[in-house]
This record gives sequence, structure tokens and C-alpha cells, in this order.
Amino acid sequence: MEQSLAILIADLSGYTALTEAHGPATAADLIDKYIEIVNSCLVGESVLHQQVGDEVVVISSSADHLLFTTEMLVNKLSGENYFLQPHGALHYGLLLTRKNNYFGTALNLTSRMASKASSGNFLCSTEFLEALSEKAQPKVESIGAHSFKNVSEERELFQLNFETQSSISIDPVCRMLIRKTEAAIKHPATPNLFFCSKECLEIHMNRQDSNLKI
Repeated sequence: MEQSLAILIADLSGYTALTEAHGPATAADLIDKYIEIVNSCLVGESVLHQQVGDEVVVISSSADHLLFTTEMLVNKLSGENYFLQPHGALHYGLLLTRKNNYFGTALNLTSRMASKASSGNFLCSTEFLEALSEKAQPKVESIGAHSFKNVSEERELFQLNFETQSSISIDPVCRMLIRKTEAAIKHPATPNLFFCSKECLEIHMNRQDSNLKI
């Protein structure tokens, strides 16, 4: 059966860096918490369809519900200390449903849109905006037309502007947000540079030493 659905694809910026700095167990713990937060943010008809590593796919028959889900997710994650920034994309299009799986170019396009979103940002398509009701119109900013592999025409993308808690600092090694700098590890020489742990500070210092020797 084919039907028009709203699609959100989101993942975490810096997940590979975090895994390398802190190991797979810490990364797995963070993903467990991430999925718990995602599930707590699902609004109305929004359903967590799939999770692979740090990437989630959320599907909804309502574009409004998916927008509210995304806004809740962004707000909750922005308030987490020692967590990663999300990024992703929202689209609305025709999908084929078969044996609890979804197929269609709309899903592929959403994935490619998500890859263009920078840390902390979510992009959406014209189709998604047109599927929203008047009461759910978000603040958006066009970032121009973009081309995608195996898509014949360029697509205009829009950046969604959510009001979130501003991040205080980002660990330059593992990319985790540091909201409580009073409990973080300070760089011995550089002001306003903080780390989540002594391990990340040591990695950073060793990298600096290596660069100086080159």
C-alpha cells in the first residue's frame, strides 16, 4: 500500500569521535539514552520506525506531529549535559508500506537531505512545509537549491529555526556538549576551552604536541 507520509531522519554529530575517545561501551550507553529520549518525544501519530547506530527514522501520517516531535527532540537534547548535537531532515512524500518496511524515493531523498544538515540543525523540504497546517508553520530560512545523487531536479531546502538552550561549550575531542562548565575539565592555557574528562584533555594535548613536531 502506498501513502503520503512525513519522514524524519536524524542522527548525532560527532558519534564516531565520541566512540574513538571513550570506547564502544560509552557510545552504546549514549545511544540507549538517545533512543529513550526519542521515544519520549514522539507526538501523536509519530512512530520510531528504525534505528541503526545513532541514526533514527521516525514516520508519521501527520506532518504537524512530526514537526512537534522534532522540536521536542531538539529542545530536550539541547539541555543535556555531556551529550551530542543532533542533526537531520524532514520530508513528506509517497512511500510503499510492505511487511512493516517502507520503500520509495521520498525515504532516499530524506536521507540525502539529512547528510547536508550541519551539527544542531534540521532541514526540511518544500513538500514538508506544504503538508503542515496553518497552526504549525515553523520559522524557516531558505538555504537555496541543492542537487542530490540520482535526483533529476534541484530541491530547495529550508533550515528549521527552533528556540533552544544555547550550548556553552563543545569538547573538541569527543564533540560532547558541555553545559555545566564548572564541573568540566579546563584547558590549562586556553580560556573557555573545556573537556568532559581528563582523557579528552590528554588526547587534545597530545595532538597539539604532535602538530608542533611536524
